[in-house]
Amino acid sequence: MSTMGWGPNAHGGPIVAFAGLDGFLGTRGSLMLDVVVVLLAAVVPVLAWSIHLARRRAVTAHRRIQTVLALALLVVITAFELDVRYFSDWRERATDSPYYARDVASVVGAGLLLHLGIAVPTAVLWCVVVVDAWRRAGQTPTGAFRSRHRALGWAAALGMALTAVTGWVFYYLAFVA
Repeated sequence: MSTMGWGPNAHGGPIVAFAGLDGFLGTRGSLMLDVVVVLLAAVVPVLAWSIHLARRRAVTAHRRIQTVLALALLVVITAFELDVRYFSDWRERATDSPYYARDVASVVGAGLLLHLGIAVPTAVLWCVVVVDAWRRAGQTPTGAFRSRHRALGWAAALGMALTAVTGWVFYYLAFVA
């Protein structure tokens, strides 16, 4: 575990060194937290564009964009989970937040639970939608598949938008405030 970046806390307190690599957004967040925050800001409009292409029957472009998004998220979220579990201590980075309390339930903890309660099922649903579409690649979509894919795809897109918003709220509460 490396210690990078020294800096005063948000409330002018003593200088603190955090475990792991510091992020690039100028907050207490780690490098991978900042990467995820930025990626989520990019994923939502790209996802909307991909859905727009699907509605215009540009299925090949839609499939390619969804594949790139799925692979990018898989790589980044895997790196993020490794960082959070083995290198960076997000709790230590959140201690200066007025919304964080280590020993009792806190707003930060509730925000994280809400975020995970949306993000995990959304990731599973998106995997189901993408894998099901990959399995049917090259086949003429039937009405039943198209209806199911559209409904689950919209649910996954809404879940991804909510994942982004709840992730940003958690990030603000824990690492900016």
